[in-house]
Amino acid sequence: MNLEILTPERKLFSDAVYGVQLPGVSGSFEVLDKHAPLVSALKNGRIKVLNDRSHATYFDVQGGFVEVLQNHVTVLVEGAKQV
Repeated sequence: MNLEILTPERKLFSDAVYGVQLPGVSGSFEVLDKHAPLVSALKNGRIKVLNDRSHATYFDVQGGFVEVLQNHVTVLVEGAKQV
């Protein structure tokens, strides 16, 4: 599945990934390969990008939204930094 993390200033991340854990407003959730279509609001928190089953990359984000459609995950956030 493909993941993009975008801020108003720039594209922070764009690559094929195994999965991603996101800070939803009602609680954290995970998106894996071939997930059903989804749109959700995000709160401030940490995104865990699962590059594969054993490696992860983390981003601290300010609120935003995520869209999952046709095995492509787009995360739009107010601000983010890799940690």
